[in-house]
Amino acid sequence: MTDRPRPARSAVVLGGSLTGMLAARALAGYAHSVTVVERDALPDGPVPRRGLPQARHAHVLWSGGARAIEDLLPGTTEQLLAAGAHRLAVTTDMVTLSAQGWFRRWPESHHMLLSSRDLLDATIRAQVLDDDRVHLVERTEVRGLEGTAGAVTGVRVRAGDGTERTLAADLVVDATGRTSRASRWLTALGLPAPARREVDSGLAYASRVYRAPERARGAYPVVNVQADPRAGVPGRGAVLLPIEGGRWLVTLHGTRGGEPPSGNDDFVRFALEDVRHPLVGELLANTEPLTDVTFTRTTVNRRWLYERMPVWPENFTVLGDALAAYNPVYGHGMSVAARSAVTLRSVIHRHGWGTPGLARHVQRAVARPVSAAWDLATGQDLFYPGATENGPTLRERLAASYVDRLVRTAMGNGRIARRLTDVTSLERGAEVLFAPRVLLAAVVGPLRPPLTGPPLTTEERKAVEG
Repeated sequence: MTDRPRPARSAVVLGGSLTGMLAARALAGYAHSVTVVERDALPDGPVPRRGLPQARHAHVLWSGGARAIEDLLPGTTEQLLAAGAHRLAVTTDMVTLSAQGWFRRWPESHHMLLSSRDLLDATIRAQVLDDDRVHLVERTEVRGLEGTAGAVTGVRVRAGDGTERTLAADLVVDATGRTSRASRWLTALGLPAPARREVDSGLAYASRVYRAPERARGAYPVVNVQADPRAGVPGRGAVLLPIEGGRWLVTLHGTRGGEPPSGNDDFVRFALEDVRHPLVGELLANTEPLTDVTFTRTTVNRRWLYERMPVWPENFTVLGDALAAYNPVYGHGMSVAARSAVTLRSVIHRHGWGTPGLARHVQRAVARPVSAAWDLATGQDLFYPGATENGPTLRERLAASYVDRLVRTAMGNGRIARRLTDVTSLERGAEVLFAPRVLLAAVVGPLRPPLTGPPLTTEERKAVEG
């Protein structure tokens, strides 16, 4: 008697950006074929592409996300560093003004990787597509899901020449980002409309790339002047990130009534006069702009609560910004995407490919890293006028008050600063902030007096002088 050959396992990933590529990598260990469907034509190297306008703005890969990428694609960090990316220590290599004052530059607890989004995406994309099991279909639009309310069997797509076809799949992953139509696809299959939550601070972003002063083209610290959501005025801030090529990526941001300029002329003036502290503007005094200003208002926090749906179809899952998109000022989107891809792989490994309920297990599991980043982002944005219909709840006000107390304590207590960076770097969950020793430290408050100015070293100041 001859055994029948086992059918080939196939997966389709919708979206070829960072989330989609990492999901494809996670699936390649279990599927014989993974097809990545991308609307745009993807470039061969680290160059801009039309379908990723947010790439022009500040991006940070926190250590929790960097570790997840290394888990999926070993050696990625070394490749990025060899291409000029920076690995900076948290909070040693950070000059940060919070709503409570200047942070001290405590000894390293975690790290962050800084590069242009184009370089990061290109580095990951090249490694993923080097796998013979992963196939890229470009210039192709997703039209909808095939299947029933009980199970998805594939996707309908339309190529650039207008040709339509169906791609059959044992598992479909939606990684199409903020423009995801998954909620409509699911209702078209007869499922109830999913719940969603939005917190819109009204934030606008304006970014520009500068050539750093010659003596500051190494690992210059991140400079971050945060907005104060409880100050009763529009929240305005600025962040300066060193990236590859001896460049600085500078992003200015402001909420309703305090938006940064969309043109070149007022960019530095806004940093000097409108932001809470003029440090970023002062650092730009002897720099050369390399690009025009890029402006966006696509910053709303939006989360789809798919894990709470009473019924979820087999063979379909949603990851990345398609599941939860965050205000980019907090820099957690890429790290959550990476951790979600690792979670996808772990759930498949634990339950087995094709196991009934696998997609629902995945959706519930990825909700955990999503929830942690959501609380970090919305915990501040809730306090801007008009962010939500009814404003923050009592629970949210109490939580924010406690976090404010912890931040103030962390300015004069290195141990508490470490606990905070455990959470903000996505290395540990928020439960560590409620450990007895942390609660006690919050009651005691900071052990050292507040700083009176930005903690730049003498060498760092000299490096930017003309």
